[in-house]
Amino acid sequence: MFGIRRPLRRALSLGLPTAWGALAITYKLSCPPARQDGLLARIVTSAVFFAVGTGLILHVRQALVRELKQARRVAGAAQSVVLRPPPPRVDGLNVAAAQLSADRGASVGGDLYEVIATEHGVRVVMGDVRGHGLPALGTVAALLGSFREAAHDEHDLGRVLRRLERALERHLRERTRDTPDATVAEEFVTVLVLEIREDDGLHVLNCGHPWPYLLSGTSVRALSRADPLPPLGPFPLPVDLSPTPCGQLLRGESVVLFTDGAEDARDTRGRFFSLPESLAKAAHDHPVSPQQIQRTLLAALLRHTAGRPTDDIALLVLENGRGCGPSGARGPARPATGHPQPTTHR
Repeated sequence: MFGIRRPLRRALSLGLPTAWGALAITYKLSCPPARQDGLLARIVTSAVFFAVGTGLILHVRQALVRELKQARRVAGAAQSVVLRPPPPRVDGLNVAAAQLSADRGASVGGDLYEVIATEHGVRVVMGDVRGHGLPALGTVAALLGSFREAAHDEHDLGRVLRRLERALERHLRERTRDTPDATVAEEFVTVLVLEIREDDGLHVLNCGHPWPYLLSGTSVRALSRADPLPPLGPFPLPVDLSPTPCGQLLRGESVVLFTDGAEDARDTRGRFFSLPESLAKAAHDHPVSPQQIQRTLLAALLRHTAGRPTDDIALLVLENGRGCGPSGARGPARPATGHPQPTTHR
């Protein structure tokens, strides 16, 4: 069926302009008013050619708009297959994820995330590929494909990260071989790999990515202050890849992962977005859930940037709802650590 429609559509796209052009030429050669030099004849002739030209322009515009819509549908379908929405509940954790594109017309970006329940615990990846478009989507696909296998195969979290590094190196080599491009040498990816074990222990390996925030009751703090490793790409990973222990994700607590577009978002005065303050406000809403936190943050980001963020933003919220049923009822499990402080930028 589709094989018949495509040639018919192509024939119509070529046939209509040809018919309009033939009509204009026929009028000019065979219609007596077109060969006269009077003012009225010139006006009529100009009107005919103006109508034909306008029809051609509108037809071309309609064809271009149709092709653009089709390209966006294909790009959106490709990204939805590569970057699958996580399920709302994974091994007792309540999950919510969302993306905010810097370009309203964009369907393809360089943000990546995944949540997988394995025999080693729930493993999570959040990353940000330098660049946009199809090259970035190819890198996202390579990294997510590697993570989805390594998360199950590798007992050690460091070996999972090592697999991601090899997948990126292999992907960039193939890109250089197929389409030589000097910018490939400058390609890098910030990646954060997180593991939530059966005892609720948190272990993280961070390669140049913003540290997540821990939301406990109404308290908000960075999960760690340790210096991250360099991003994947420019430099090889060190030999020792020991995950950073970050305590436990107690029942009712949430960990919020994000890409740097969230904290780098600016308003019209150039002021940065304060993610901790927005998280603290979200913690006072009831009922508190990952979906509600996600909606609150996205709304605050859109207000702060006047609906025009300058970079893509990805958010991933994980709440420990183990033993609380599907809703994961909240309850402060640790004392507050003080008032959240906004992130500073230089």
